[in-house]
Parts: sequence; C-alpha cells; structure tokens
Amino acid sequence: MSTSGALPVVDLAPFFTQDDEAGGVARATEAVREACRTHGFFRAVNHGVPPELMARALELSAAFFALPDEEKSKARPAEGSEAPLPAGYARQPANSADKNEYLLAFDPKLGFNVYPAEPAGFREAVEECYAKFTELGLLVQEILNECMGLPPGFLRDFNGDRGFDFMAALRYFPATEEESNNGLSAHEDGNCITFVIQDGVGGLEVLKDGEWVPAEPVEGSIIVNIGDVIQVLSNNKLKSATHRVVRKPVHRHSFAFFFNIHGDKWIEPLPEFTAKIGEAPRYRGFVFNEYQQLRMRNKTHPPSRPEDVVHITHYAI
Repeated sequence: MSTSGALPVVDLAPFFTQDDEAGGVARATEAVREACRTHGFFRAVNHGVPPELMARALELSAAFFALPDEEKSKARPAEGSEAPLPAGYARQPANSADKNEYLLAFDPKLGFNVYPAEPAGFREAVEECYAKFTELGLLVQEILNECMGLPPGFLRDFNGDRGFDFMAALRYFPATEEESNNGLSAHEDGNCITFVIQDGVGGLEVLKDGEWVPAEPVEGSIIVNIGDVIQVLSNNKLKSATHRVVRKPVHRHSFAFFFNIHGDKWIEPLPEFTAKIGEAPRYRGFVFNEYQQLRMRNKTHPPSRPEDVVHITHYAI
C-alpha cells in the first residue's frame, strides 16, 4: 500500500493475473485490510474497469445533465415501479441542504431503469459501467472475506442477491455566495461497498482523525469505501468512514456504485468477531431494509437536532 495525496492506494493487479509467485495477492489483501481498518477508504488502481469506459461515462453524463430540465424530466421514475428506490432522473428538493441532481440505475436485467433518449450512447455506457462495477464488487467482497478471516465464500453466500445494488450518475451544482457549499452532507454509507469515479473538479472529502481529507481526482482510479454493513458484521474492526462532497465554483460530475445487500437480511456482528474471540457485540441486530428506511427519513424529514439523525451509532450497545 502506498499513498497518493492522502488516501491509501491499493494496486489490485495481482488479482487479475494467474501468477502469484511474488506474493502480490497477500500484499494487496493486507493493504485493503489496513486501509479499511484505518480510513474506511482507499484508491484502487489496476482494478479491471477500463479507464476509457469511465471517461466516456463521465463525459456522456455531463452531456445529459447539461440538457434543459424538460428534457431531463422525460427520464423521471416510472409510477408503480417495484424498484427498491425510484430509478431514473431526480434532483434534491429545493429545501434540501444537498445541492445535486442524479440519475439512478439498477441491474439492467431487472427492467427498472428509465433512460434518456439523449445523449446517444449514454444508456450503453451506464450499463457497461454497471456490469464492470458489479464484477469489481464481487472481487472486493472476496478480498474483504479474506481480510475478515471468514470461511471461504462466506460473504458471497451471505450476500448473493444482487437485486438491491444500484448506481447513481450525479451532478453537483456550483457553489454560490448565497448558499452553503454543501453538495452532499457528511454521512456514512449504509451499504457494503461503494465505488466512486469522478471528474477533475474534486470535492469529495473523508473524515480521518477529526480532519477532512480530500479524495483528490486521479485519472483512471476508483475510490472505494466500505459501508455500515461491513462495520457491523466486523463488530467495528473495519470502519465505515464519514465523508461529504463540498461544492466547487463549477459543476462536478461523478458516478457512485453501491454494492448492497438484500433488504430482508438480518445484520449483526458475526461470531468470528464476538463469541469466538470473547468480545461483546458492539451493535444490536437489525433488518437492513428497516435501517435504510430510517436513513431515508433523515432526508425527507430532517430532524431538528443533529443528534437525532439516524446512523449506525443508534444501534450501538
């Protein structure tokens, strides 16, 4: 593991080669373990997602968001959809502290997605990215399985339903003198693993030891972070880090892929991190979908006091 800027950098190349005589897989696994233990974030390079695909997706996403509002609105979520979240175009309410707009997509095979007619090639780029990020999610999940010392294939079997994964193309509005520079409020991700690709504007920041660390844009790299599910399963051995997006003077474009877990899953610290090592659970168990609904309520009905915002510490024992 090396550093570029402030986030740990992990080279995933050893996982894509057949020859591991030099022990590259073990070193890369240890780098992921250390990054997830200390930062909850790392920058992945040689990750198997073609850089030209990421660049094309960001370019086409910027072209979509530059369309007039009436054109973007044609891709609004379909009524009566059974998708876990509304698939299609939306923007944050005017009274929201978060100033961004987005297009949400699920696995194309599920039939939930609503795509714009323009720009040409946008749908194809989204679906290609989705497939590649799914592959990367499965790989990183296996790496985490090893990092956590779990039986081979445990996380794959525990989290085998890909129907709740989703991806968002996002545009953050430029900062203004009249508003705060908040693009996305400080939060932790509630899922398992998140992947972020971004343009050159910057603005993503990670909280580490009380300081905000910039996740600077580096062409061809992917920002990876673990979410609350992994933190709870590991009984706080791996960290779901607080992060935010700070608005800049110009629009910022990014894609975020959320490698999720089925809504009906019961989440609690695993025996490997509690009973088997003589440690008490740090969290009480919960049904994942109920937790997500409480988190969504934070956005639709923001509490008047910051301490009333629901996050994983509310399940701490």
